[in-house]
Amino acid sequence: MDTQEPGGADTCTVIVVERDLRLSLAELSAACACEMGFIEELVGEGVLAPVGEGPQGWCFTGTALARARIASRLARDLHVNVPGVALALELIDEMAALRMRLRD
Repeated sequence: MDTQEPGGADTCTVIVVERDLRLSLAELSAACACEMGFIEELVGEGVLAPVGEGPQGWCFTGTALARARIASRLARDLHVNVPGVALALELIDEMAALRMRLRD
């Protein structure tokens, strides 16, 4: 998230996520400031892949937290629907993979 300091200087906030982090559906929803139903829709669309059976048994990783936060911002700030969020995240993943290939 980019912000601008009062003096005009740009700053950038970086969020570091632990991959070994484990979150329940309720914890992930709270961390993303979104409804649990939205997280369930993301799972249904294939954006998130929890471990466990059924919403009450789901466990999400730190990587899922990062994806869910991006998805939540796309939906909230840009009014993108869940299928659009899935497409946007797929394209973001593709771009990251291409950048990695260019570095090699």
